[in-house]
Amino acid sequence: MELNKIYQGHCLDVLRTFTDESVNTVVTSPPYWGLRDYGMGEQIGLESSVDEYVNVLVEVFRQVKRVLRDDGTLWLNLGDAYAGSGKGRNADGKGNPGNNHMQSEGQFKGIVKLPKIVNGLKPKDLIGLPWRVAFALQQDGWYLRQDIIWNKPNAMPESVTDRPTKSHEYIFLLSKSPKYFYDHETIKEQAVYGTQDVRGSRATFGQPQKQRREDKVRGSFNGKYGNKAFRAIREKRNKRSVWTVTTKPLREAHFATFPEDLIKPCVLAGSPINGVVLDPFFGSGTTGLVSLKHGRNFVGIELNQEYIKIAEKRLSDVQLELIHEM
Repeated sequence: MELNKIYQGHCLDVLRTFTDESVNTVVTSPPYWGLRDYGMGEQIGLESSVDEYVNVLVEVFRQVKRVLRDDGTLWLNLGDAYAGSGKGRNADGKGNPGNNHMQSEGQFKGIVKLPKIVNGLKPKDLIGLPWRVAFALQQDGWYLRQDIIWNKPNAMPESVTDRPTKSHEYIFLLSKSPKYFYDHETIKEQAVYGTQDVRGSRATFGQPQKQRREDKVRGSFNGKYGNKAFRAIREKRNKRSVWTVTTKPLREAHFATFPEDLIKPCVLAGSPINGVVLDPFFGSGTTGLVSLKHGRNFVGIELNQEYIKIAEKRLSDVQLELIHEM
């Protein structure tokens, strides 16, 4: 395995060439089932049934588990779908990806029109694809450690009138072993206690418990260090499970891309400095981009050569920036 390289090919074929326990963490987003045709005959996401799609992903992540260190983690982003609809759509909610000189025939056609008839579900039922995959991986031996909600403030509008507009996706944190590398200090967030209510007065949510905790600690802390030091250690808190990150279009690509701010906590918490971050569905290369910016190595696998060209251009720009900063 060469570091900071994109391997072209089907992820299963390429993964089988990697050595055991050679990767610190995996951050990835597989193609969603029945969402769109990327113009590649071997692509994942065009399976005729949900069960087939789930089984393929279990097989892929079985290989991922093999190349992952025993203390490694998997950060898996997946979107959901509804049963019974013959209409496909793009990741951005539009019915056609538009004209792009890099599109293959399948990409230009855009949407996938699978019937999406799922055994046991009625038309309009939410399939629960992310959880089906997560539970299947759990059954296959992974530790399912956390469901993270990706809250999208600028979510694509939907023309639905019988349910709320969807504005979230899931990221699942899975591990190979019960104990694993997780740098919680690196991704701590700003502590927030209480909030302003509509009348402008200070709300008391969380205050009594916080006050009791502060009173208890101050009894033995203030005399030696003082209030300033106490406030300093309370300014950060453990990363929460709801991440609010806006989507950001990429000019060079018509397909959905990871926002860098969404990937950053996964890379920082999942891998030490100079560690190896793998993305078997590399796409436009955001996982590699974030890894390089924060002192980690990446390994990418991508089936589509046109996407590799986009990723290589983005990565070369970052590498040049890092050289200039040295």
